[in-house]
Amino acid sequence: MTSASFRASRRLVLAGGASLALAGCGPKEEKAEAAARPSRDGPQTIAAAVAGDWRLPQDRARDAWRHPVESLTWWGLQPGMTVVEFWPGAGWFTDILAPFLAATGGKLYAANLELTDPSATQIVEAYKARLADKPKLYGKVEVTAFGPTSGPVAPAGSADMVLFLRNLHNWLAGGIADKAFRDAFAALKPGGILGIEEHRAEAGQVQDALAADGYVQQAYALQLAKEAGFILPRTSEINANPKDTRDHPFGVWTLPPTRLSAPRGQPATPGFDHTKYDAIGESDRMTLKLVKPK
Repeated sequence: MTSASFRASRRLVLAGGASLALAGCGPKEEKAEAAARPSRDGPQTIAAAVAGDWRLPQDRARDAWRHPVESLTWWGLQPGMTVVEFWPGAGWFTDILAPFLAATGGKLYAANLELTDPSATQIVEAYKARLADKPKLYGKVEVTAFGPTSGPVAPAGSADMVLFLRNLHNWLAGGIADKAFRDAFAALKPGGILGIEEHRAEAGQVQDALAADGYVQQAYALQLAKEAGFILPRTSEINANPKDTRDHPFGVWTLPPTRLSAPRGQPATPGFDHTKYDAIGESDRMTLKLVKPK
C-alpha cells in the first residue's frame, strides 16, 4: 500500500469511528454534551452578558441599582471560572453568570432551595425549566441545594468564586447563616473568593438575630465570614444608596422592587402611598469580597 493509500484508509477509519460514536449517542446525551461545550456565539465578557437580549426587561431595568458589571468585575469574575451562586431565586444573576461561563468554558453551580416544602419545589422547578428552555445559552448549570440539612453545594475545593446575593438576611431568619459561610468555604479552592451583596443596616446598631426588617450589619456579616475562616475582607460602595433611611413600615420590602404595603403574607393595603419609598429606590447595600486562605 502506498503512503497516499494508507492516509486515505486511515481517514476512512477515523471517520467511521466518529460516525459510530455519534450513532451511539442518544438525543439526551448529544444535548448534554453540546451544553457542556463552550459556545463561541455566547457572551465573552461580563458586559456582553449583561447586555444580552435574553434578559427580561424588568431585570434589565434594575441594573441601575444592582450594578452587575461593576459588582462582578470588582469581585473578580473571570472567563472559565467555576462559580457557585447560592439561592438564585428566579435567576436574575443566573441570566448573566450562566451564559458568560458557558461561553468561556466555565461552570456554574446553583445551590438552590432545599426541597423541604411545596413552595420550594415550585421555585426550583421553575428555575430548572428556565434553564432547560435555552440549553445552548445557559450551558450545563449544576443545580444543587442549600438549606438546614443539605450536603455540599459543589465538590470540595472546586470553586473559584461563591456568591451570596441578597440572601444573608433570609439565612439569619432561618438560622442557617453560619452554615452558608461554612458550605461556601468548603466549596472554594484555596485563594477562592466569596462575594456578598446584602441590604446594609445602620452601622453601630445591635444585629437583630432574625434580621426581621431584612437589613444586616456589615460588621456582623464580616464577623460571620471571619469565624468561617475567610480573610482579607474588602468592601465597596458600588451598591450604596445614601437615600435609604432603613426605617420603612414593612422593612426593606417596602422599597422597590417588592413594594409591600402590608406585612409580608398579608393582603396589600388599598390606597397605600408608595411615593416616598419609590423616591428612595432600592436599598442601601454592602458589597464585600473575602478570600479563603491559600
